[in-house]
Amino acid sequence: MTLLLLEALGALVLLVFIVWWTMFSGRKKGELPDEVQREKERDGSAPPKRD
Repeated sequence: MTLLLLEALGALVLLVFIVWWTMFSGRKKGELPDEVQREKERDGSAPPKRD
């Protein structure tokens, strides 16, 4: 039973890591640059930034 729980935990950790890696890979500090965000807001392709 313990082995199954450890395996499930390992799979969950791996899944979270893959999702995190694909979301933030290549982005400085994980966020879009302000210029890109402003351009998207002007084009209407992104919702306005909330402060």
